Amino acid sequence: MNGPDLTPFAGLTPDKVLAAAEAVGLKPDGHLFALNSYENRVYRLGCEDAPALVLKFYRAGRWSDAQILEEHAFALELAAAEIPVVAPLVLGESSLRHVEGFRLAAFPLRPGGAPDLDQPEARELLGRTLGRIHAIGALRPFVARPSLSGERLGARARRTVLAAPQFPPHMHERYEQVSARLLAQVLDVTDEGHGWRPIRLHGDCHLGNILWQAQGPTQGAVFVDLDDCLNGPAIQDLWMFLAGNPDERAHQWSELMAGYQRFTSIERRETRLIEALRAVRMLNHAAWIAERWQDPAFPRAFPWFGEARFWEQHVLDLAEQARVLDEPVDIGL
Repeated sequence: MNGPDLTPFAGLTPDKVLAAAEAVGLKPDGHLFALNSYENRVYRLGCEDAPALVLKFYRAGRWSDAQILEEHAFALELAAAEIPVVAPLVLGESSLRHVEGFRLAAFPLRPGGAPDLDQPEARELLGRTLGRIHAIGALRPFVARPSLSGERLGARARRTVLAAPQFPPHMHERYEQVSARLLAQVLDVTDEGHGWRPIRLHGDCHLGNILWQAQGPTQGAVFVDLDDCLNGPAIQDLWMFLAGNPDERAHQWSELMAGYQRFTSIERRETRLIEALRAVRMLNHAAWIAERWQDPAFPRAFPWFGEARFWEQHVLDLAEQARVLDEPVDIGL
């Protein structure tokens, strides 16, 4: 990767953002507020005589135009089915526009806060919405978007971490051993021969990508940010809503399924993938920070990343996850 690609947003000044908005036909009123985002750059944009919008600038080199447009098409397909997702606006001839080397899209600004899953019927609501998303996602696969397989199951992440200058040399041998063991376990469990069927997914379905309406869950939850959508097992969009001991997770699962199974079904054997998917997320998250370290936003957000104690704990966590995958599957589901 060359130097300019390491800081892809260096030239994205507030004036450039406002000029780009005007170039795609929007009418900014001068009010601009940067929203919390690391992978891309996202802004709340005030507009003249119109509601505020969210303007998103995509990181160069991460997705192709075809992949972004396929993400947009999926969101628009879900929105057309009256599923509560935030879909892009069509700006002139396309939902994806190019302005002075940047690619951008605009989205409606939706109010809402973080979900409180302790509220009555909260998980049932999430399950119901995800069931509707997956019912449409199962109609056909993505063509341009990736699948949750191969390198995306941790192999690329492992190479990235081992090559990272922040990685302390004294940890290399131990990390190599633990991560190799973990990758072998992940590949064994996630092999499609075990019977799971890939469908189109949100892909990064966690509480931070859900907006809870101020009136409470009975008013609906809105799913945002399909930037990581891909083909994969349905459980990928469900497992991060489960926490606690086996009994607690079993109860949470039953609540999710009470809503989910009203619209589609899931093979129970997919629950065997949960701990493998957790391991993949652990591997990929560390690699993601390492890969983006030259972007100034990352050292500010993750100042502990270069400390030996972080890596020592990370390797301990990976070793513990390998032990979990060695044990018979019993997560209470």
